[in-house]
Amino acid sequence: ADACYEENGGLKADGVTLSPLMGWDSVQPFVTGKYSNKGAFLLCKTSNPGSNDLLALTLQNRTTLFEKIAELTNEWSQRAESESPSDSSSSSPPRLGLVVGATDPQALSAARQSAGQSTWILAPGVGAQGGDLDAACRAGLNDSGSGMLIPVSRGVSRASNPGEEALKLKKGINAARAAVLASRGTKSAADDSNSSSSMAPYQRNFLEFSLKEGVLKFGSFVLKSGRTSPYFFNAGLFSSGSALSKLGRSYAASIMASELVNNDGKVSFDVVFGPAYKGISLGALVCAALYSDFGVDVGFAYNRKEAKDHGEGGVLVGSSMSGKRVLVVDDVITAGTAIRESHTLLTKIGATPVGVSIALDRAEKRSLEDPLSAVQAVARDLDIPVVSIVALPQLQEYLKQSPDYDEDVLKLVTEYRSKYGV
Repeated sequence: ADACYEENGGLKADGVTLSPLMGWDSVQPFVTGKYSNKGAFLLCKTSNPGSNDLLALTLQNRTTLFEKIAELTNEWSQRAESESPSDSSSSSPPRLGLVVGATDPQALSAARQSAGQSTWILAPGVGAQGGDLDAACRAGLNDSGSGMLIPVSRGVSRASNPGEEALKLKKGINAARAAVLASRGTKSAADDSNSSSSMAPYQRNFLEFSLKEGVLKFGSFVLKSGRTSPYFFNAGLFSSGSALSKLGRSYAASIMASELVNNDGKVSFDVVFGPAYKGISLGALVCAALYSDFGVDVGFAYNRKEAKDHGEGGVLVGSSMSGKRVLVVDDVITAGTAIRESHTLLTKIGATPVGVSIALDRAEKRSLEDPLSAVQAVARDLDIPVVSIVALPQLQEYLKQSPDYDEDVLKLVTEYRSKYGV
């Protein structure tokens, strides 16, 4: 990093391309600490044919290695911001982007989908390497017609009239951008960020492995409320080491992407509290994942339903919560009773509940006469944010995009949301 960035003895660069294959600790020095104002592009799917030898390999979850790299850009950018917050009070752009060759529009499209809307993609290959400008832009631009850097060197420098060739490329890029915006209904990035149905990569991954584990199922299920739901979610079926690890990471990613992170990149809580019984294991998973994925080290505590009359005694175990800001973790909120009880318990011991983190928000009305969902009611009554990994709108969006489910499943979920959704 010093060799790249230093004014004296270095190259005085502002950014660099890096291989991500040695993991976060090999990328970290380039975007944190004294270089937190720098940026890097991770080699994701390069434009040379030989990139398929490694980067196109399929992983156990049926995604390719390059798609996993694209997904990691968000996670590592958030981790960099958490470790070395930017000086700006406004939101900063991601510190990491991707290198994806314009010669492979299909890979560009997959990388964009995995990386999300905010990641910048450096897309070489237009010009001498034969990449199609229009196809690359259609595949790689985000919904606001931005998010791509298209370097063209030989195609310009070796042209008979470099200035004319550069102007031609500029017009071509702008024409492609206009076509993308027109085909997507001129949807802006702001519109996308405010859309309740847009999906981040961690949300897509969560839905996919929930379906794989049988935690999320489609069919006909009679709920405790008496409603017949076209889907059912049972977090108790996250019952293997790999599934629990992915679950914890999904919780952590949703927390770090939420209002529970301050403008300085630091979380707004000191302790994670897992209410007995399911919340105990969930809270431990979240604590571990926050540290392993984002370097966020907070305390963990839980309660017993029956007071212990020997040893340390009492109903509370773990980190002290008195005078601390506490995040409550649970799987779902059905009526909100457990969360309200936790809020009362924490307040009594002098702790300050600052938020709730759950896996799934069903986002449905408590009754046809009540316009609020259980989650909305908790957020209103306790005056704290409730953050979910996914909600019903993301599930509906996933079904629209997935080739694995037919129109009948989407129709049933859409009708259910139309009838009961908030």
